[in-house]
Amino acid sequence: MTGLTSDHILQRMMALHPKIIDLTLDRVWRLLERLDHPERHLPPVIHIAGTNGKGSTQAMIRAGLEAEGKRVHAYTSPHLARFHERIRLAGELISEAALTELLDEVHAANGSDPITYFEITTCAAILAFARTPADYTLLEVGLGGRLDATNVIDAPRATVITPVALDHQQYLGETLEEIAGEKAGILKRGAPCIVGPQEDAGLEVIERRAERVGAPLFARGQHWHAFEERGRLVYQDETGLLDLPLPNLPGAYQIDNAGAALAVLRQLGCGEAAFEAAVTRADWPARMQRLSHGPLVEAAPNAQLWLDGGHNPAAGRALAAHLATLPPRPTYLVCGMLNTKDIVGYLRPFAGHVAHLTAVPVPDEAATLSPEDTATAARAAGLPASTASSALDAVEAIATEAPQARILLCGSLYLAGAILRENG
Repeated sequence: MTGLTSDHILQRMMALHPKIIDLTLDRVWRLLERLDHPERHLPPVIHIAGTNGKGSTQAMIRAGLEAEGKRVHAYTSPHLARFHERIRLAGELISEAALTELLDEVHAANGSDPITYFEITTCAAILAFARTPADYTLLEVGLGGRLDATNVIDAPRATVITPVALDHQQYLGETLEEIAGEKAGILKRGAPCIVGPQEDAGLEVIERRAERVGAPLFARGQHWHAFEERGRLVYQDETGLLDLPLPNLPGAYQIDNAGAALAVLRQLGCGEAAFEAAVTRADWPARMQRLSHGPLVEAAPNAQLWLDGGHNPAAGRALAAHLATLPPRPTYLVCGMLNTKDIVGYLRPFAGHVAHLTAVPVPDEAATLSPEDTATAARAAGLPASTASSALDAVEAIATEAPQARILLCGSLYLAGAILRENG
């Protein structure tokens, strides 16, 4: 396939299965066998599931390990600007040449057999990780856990379940208990599981699964605690207390993500340098990220522009709570969402915290909700709303009306990715 780019091969992979999501492990096991089982040769794996906070928690764990000089692989999804973001080899994003060669090899091994895009690219990542020396592998679940393509590791070093909430019900179940059961499918015998804050119903499911498979559980509120005190992050478990700076990732909810990351680092025997780096050096774009340059910033030079990819009701509650802690400033939302989401549930927490919402389409996404439908949902959630044809048009209009506004672009990781691409 000389001359093809990774994008060309990824496009071919999209055509190997009629569905984007089809949860089963059969196709993954088949391909891994053809690749001589790379999943058996990975550096020690930390496997991370949950509805919200997976990426931030992974970023903090990675920052902590790298501060101790560890070489860390990391797998995450979806990507924001380029596919390469999904595969980090020993600390560096995979190069275009390496990615193209890898995808070509895995595509050839699979042939024309049905397999979803996520499944085949996950197998590619696992193959790359197995071939590159490192000290740890951080695997983020794509969807659910039990039947996710990443759930092929027999003996992870540790597992993590971040907060579980209602999302992707069409795939994971209609109740919190059903969804928690899918997330808890990553638990393995003997592998400690660090559990972030959970609703009681979800925690009970996770506890039953842990007891059934023989996985030691370390749950927030029982085995570890993390909270803010006098402008510092205090973490405490049976080993002792840590007094650390607040997380550099903004939002009160990052306290709990940091707690889970610190609990993992404790399990791995890390020291003070790792703990401090986890909360001060983590980088995770599109999570209350302040935009500093690009066409949107130029269109509203006196405004504050923030970007966040949260898209479910729990994310909406966390974002709204964070906005309430910021210095007073007129706040406007520019929102684009997919038609598979609980739009009213996501937007309702913002009522009373924002002056206005401008609904926009998610560029190049077939499943985008129309701006008109998003605006209708916003009004149902108690927000004044209008529409615009793009994020840039929306920001320009807001800047004309309220030059000093705080503008939050939100509602979808796909919208966030498009904005990051367009703004460098």
